Amino acid sequence: MRLSARCVAGTEARPDRGLKETLHTSTEPPPRRIIVGCVGNVLRGDDGFGPAVAARLGRLPVGVEVLETGIGGIALLQELLVGCDGLIVVDAVDRGAAPGTVFAIAPDVADYDQVPDMHLATPERVLSMAKGLGCLPACVLMVGCQPFDAQSLGQGLSPEVEGALDVAVEQVREVVEDWLNEPSAGGPRSR
Repeated sequence: MRLSARCVAGTEARPDRGLKETLHTSTEPPPRRIIVGCVGNVLRGDDGFGPAVAARLGRLPVGVEVLETGIGGIALLQELLVGCDGLIVVDAVDRGAAPGTVFAIAPDVADYDQVPDMHLATPERVLSMAKGLGCLPACVLMVGCQPFDAQSLGQGLSPEVEGALDVAVEQVREVVEDWLNEPSAGGPRSR
């Protein structure tokens, strides 16, 4: 449970006495918040890559949150609105490579252009809207995997993509570790 900056300091609300509020301050910066957004449709074969990675990530350092959103990107956008220092998006990505190839991609995020799809079903749309709303963190990376088949109906990953899961998990863990060990860059984050 996340506590807000405003805390009630050991007083009870009574009709004869107002509620006394205090502001908790600390000399330490707030812990970094990194979101690992795992997206994809588990009913479309290899498109379930993101959720499969989420299931394998296990325990991550303090400040790192795994968010498995399926195909509804609006939940990811809502978390970005809360604020974070970094975002790793995990998804099946067709780049014309051999199935099972894992990519680490620094996405080129397009300007927001009144996205008509309110489900924000693709990571590109989520990132674009986040950019337009001013809540896209400075550190964004996509860990993607070339699917064998992400269109046909059916559960389960192809053997090639299944074999890439551990590589993707290791890639996410390395990026998280790098970002957490970076000195804090330029000013407060948007929280």
